[in-house]
Amino acid sequence: RVSISELKANPASVLASATDYPVAVLKRNKTAGYVVGKDIFEKLVEFVENYIDRKAIKEADYSKGRNFEEIAEELGI
Repeated sequence: RVSISELKANPASVLASATDYPVAVLKRNKTAGYVVGKDIFEKLVEFVENYIDRKAIKEADYSKGRNFEEIAEELGI
């Protein structure tokens, strides 16, 4: 955990500390936010995107689906 003042004074150090785990940023001894490293952020984004995709697949209405061969013929493949 770091204070906002520490973050302002040495952001590179805080970013380096956030490579493996988020670092809480405190304002008046209460968590105001988090600093996350690039790898953690990208994993979070991938997780959310995968969750959204899985949810969309579960909720999709496949009864209106079309035959693959028809679509392939329309596309000329």
